[in-house]
Amino acid sequence: MTQFAHDTVVPVKESELTKKEQVAEMFDDIAFRYDFLNRFLSAGIDIRWRKKAIKQLAEKNPQIILDVATGTADLAIMASAILKPTKIVGIDISNGMLNVGREKIAALNLQQTIELLNGDSEAINFPDNTFDAVMVSFGVRNFQDLEKGLSEIRRVLKPGGKLVVLEFSKPKIVGVSSFYKFYMNVITPAIGKMFSKNRGAYTYLNESIKKFPERKNFTNILDSLGYKNTYYKPLSLGICSIYCGEK
Repeated sequence: MTQFAHDTVVPVKESELTKKEQVAEMFDDIAFRYDFLNRFLSAGIDIRWRKKAIKQLAEKNPQIILDVATGTADLAIMASAILKPTKIVGIDISNGMLNVGREKIAALNLQQTIELLNGDSEAINFPDNTFDAVMVSFGVRNFQDLEKGLSEIRRVLKPGGKLVVLEFSKPKIVGVSSFYKFYMNVITPAIGKMFSKNRGAYTYLNESIKKFPERKNFTNILDSLGYKNTYYKPLSLGICSIYCGEK
């Protein structure tokens, strides 16, 4: 498997824990503030991004969906409302995030549709050809081994099944790019420190975005792993991108 630059970006460089262990610990620390900070830092635009990602699956009418790195289940809950599937399984390595997600699912009485499990994207505990669709929102940057995670996702997809990935990217337009760099380098870490007890979480966010293989580089990786009909769509002047591929 190829190692990519972002695979080596970790929340705490001095730690002896693996990236996976550090990421789980980091999200456990920020889980109680995660949804608030998402809305606050993105000015609510992340809700529109998720809706656009989910709509990439609409033509497939998927009935059994896997949400990888589900976090607090925002994407799973939204997909349940938009796509009306029979079942959504969300997996994540952070129990703190899953606990927040389960509270939200219970409040909406969606326990029969959405199930959250502790699970590793690089060793998905389901048989081959299980899911009609797989979704990942803001999670692939956190994979310890990107190719391994994407290969596992392809394995559990049914033939003809579709993957949709939502991930941050770097805007290319000069003025937008300058503002974005200032926002990510200065504003985001400062706000993150104000509201989160994990001071490094939002610095890690910025570093992992900088080194992530975005746009065509990411679809090339999907192509190399055997995905078909791959494409990407930049959103909000390139701050975020949707990536898709089929098995």
